[in-house]
Amino acid sequence: MKHSSKHISDRIRLMIATKQFQVGEILPSTRELGRQLNASFHTVRKAYHLLADEGLIVPEQGRGFVVKRQSTSLDKSERLEMGTIKMQGLLEELIGYGLDEAEIEAIFEEQISFMEWPDRIQSIATVGETSELARLLSDSIREQIGVKSDAIHSADKESLIHYDALFVPIQLMGEFREYSESVRILPVIFHYDADVLLSIVDRAGIDAIGLVTNEEDSITKIISELKQLMHFEGAFVAGATYGKSLPLFVRNTDLIVYTPGSARMVEEKVPERRRVKLRYIISEKSAEAIRAELWDQ
Repeated sequence: MKHSSKHISDRIRLMIATKQFQVGEILPSTRELGRQLNASFHTVRKAYHLLADEGLIVPEQGRGFVVKRQSTSLDKSERLEMGTIKMQGLLEELIGYGLDEAEIEAIFEEQISFMEWPDRIQSIATVGETSELARLLSDSIREQIGVKSDAIHSADKESLIHYDALFVPIQLMGEFREYSESVRILPVIFHYDADVLLSIVDRAGIDAIGLVTNEEDSITKIISELKQLMHFEGAFVAGATYGKSLPLFVRNTDLIVYTPGSARMVEEKVPERRRVKLRYIISEKSAEAIRAELWDQ
């Protein structure tokens, strides 16, 4: 059964063993992961407690469940006993489907040859037309689907080829098809959060919108997309954060739209009523494909 407590604990155990979750890292909350996997938070909580019983994770007050070690605390005899029980159950199931000894052996040998597959999904990068846009997409994938990845500029091909899998915006797929033989390419369809766009459009009487980013290179791309989506007739002014300073126009602009990369500075200095943070929403089809690749195996 997909997304049972056992299934979830098995997947997280593998993700810890292959270092997708590192020692000291806080796992998603039970409610957050339940939402990402369309499972109840009770089911996720049970899965976490199974892993805690094995010594892989520990609950910490005010933080949640934290990865304690990269491999189970079971000793060799306990691991062998666990493996024997699981193997017996699997063999009984295969025999029940009518497979004979030779067929079972052939399947076993074939699967053994693929035992390195966890290593192939150990490192994942999200590609963007700028490093900042890559981070925006990477954060959205983690928040909405529960899969973390590094953020890499699409022009940094030398770094990208060292990853096992890439999340690639659908509009950039043409640039990356040639890498599909050596790297798992997962196209991602996404859009700006409609609630965010509506909150911008609904501000009556706005003559100018200010855009604050963390990188200069992100400005042209974001303004082009917002103009196309909102049909805003006023003016855009834009700038990137510099050191600990915001662009000067921020003081006198009706509304500030900003990226997560510039959030700390904007949220410190701009009142909430005058600011809106940009956010991507991953399409359900893309979310399903990512879950199937990394959660549902």
